Amino acid sequence: MTRKQKRLSLIAAGGLVIALAVGLVSFALRDNIVFFYSPTELAARASVGGARLRVGGLVKQDSLQREGGQTVRFVVTDTKHDVPVTYTGLLPDLFREGQGVVAEGALRPDGLFHADSVLAKHDERYMPREVADALKAQGVWQEGRGPGQGGAQAAPAGGK
Repeated sequence: MTRKQKRLSLIAAGGLVIALAVGLVSFALRDNIVFFYSPTELAARASVGGARLRVGGLVKQDSLQREGGQTVRFVVTDTKHDVPVTYTGLLPDLFREGQGVVAEGALRPDGLFHADSVLAKHDERYMPREVADALKAQGVWQEGRGPGQGGAQAAPAGGK
């Protein structure tokens, strides 16, 4: 073998080892990979049924229905498409209609998303009730605008 052939065979062997390592890592992590979709992206993909995924958007107004026990149904929307969601368990304190939410679970063939975890999101304008009350007592808080020009808003009564 010439030097050139030895180098090429060494490079090929190294490439094969790297490809094998990437394949093994991908195989090991396949159950832990969860893709995130908006309702519009989910509507465009018909092949995600049964796969584990996350769907995120806003909880549609007047869509929250509490069933027996801890089961709730609501609709996640991005104002273009809606995804009906069912969840059994305790909801986060920040969960409410009109609020951002990320639900993780699986999409059933009938189009219903069965979530096994729900995360409520808030934006940078959120301010805990206790902080807002303290600012009101100091005369710094302006209802709806927050302190100064920041535009912060107090949490609704009850801290939710």
